Amino acid sequence: MKKPVRTPLADWQLADADRLRDIYQRRVQESKARGDKPTLNQTEVGERCEWKSPQSAFSQYVNGKVALNLDALVRLAKALDFEPAEVSPTLAAGIARAADAAVGTGPIPGSDTPAANTPLPAGGEPAIDLDEHYAFVPQLTAKAAAGLGYENAHIESRSTLAFKREWLRFRGASEKHLVVIYADGESMWPTINSGDVLLVDKSKVDPAHQQVFVLGNSEGVIVKRLVHSPTGAWIIRSDNEDKDAYPDLALLRRDEDEHRIIGQVIWRGGDL
Repeated sequence: MKKPVRTPLADWQLADADRLRDIYQRRVQESKARGDKPTLNQTEVGERCEWKSPQSAFSQYVNGKVALNLDALVRLAKALDFEPAEVSPTLAAGIARAADAAVGTGPIPGSDTPAANTPLPAGGEPAIDLDEHYAFVPQLTAKAAAGLGYENAHIESRSTLAFKREWLRFRGASEKHLVVIYADGESMWPTINSGDVLLVDKSKVDPAHQQVFVLGNSEGVIVKRLVHSPTGAWIIRSDNEDKDAYPDLALLRRDEDEHRIIGQVIWRGGDL
């Protein structure tokens, strides 16, 4: 049986591994200076992270064989006492996006609606069990055009984004059906800005009035709002009021490859 071919790490992921290795080596020197017996080693770090194969798991992260993800970064931050941004500014930005301060993620004042995300613990002892309270959703490099279709010739899993399980249950969403992608273009402005993060539920493939969906067509992948017209037809509509640039389209489903609904957007996050 052939071994699976790993996707080469991106430059920023290799830089993360270099920074992790520098911090680990400093902690080893500090352990030696204190006269610890035995001196801190890779197995101990992996055990602190509660990995089943402690030495092997840590070795792959610290040597840049496997890319860090959000869960691993938080565990390592606790084990080696550092702030997540010291090792991975990219993943740490994901933690910030997952905070209540992110657009549209906080609880609705005066309601029982739970927040989509709250800040993950960084550095010290976490106050909660991450796996119990958070679902880590794959963050793909794919883009959905808020304009003309975006062709995703090659898609990679970049990292993960953490969402509260309580909120997912409230939304009736299962983590196994969720992916995070990015918007590209201005057709859904002001609802969705170019570069916004989109949480897509791939189990929701039936059109729903006034809901936002990711669709595939002959031009690529788009993100649009679906509107049920008085005639019974479904309209693909952009939120941008410039209808000369972003006209309505008919949702034609005679051809399986035309306007295929990939999933419903149930959350977006981005800059104010």
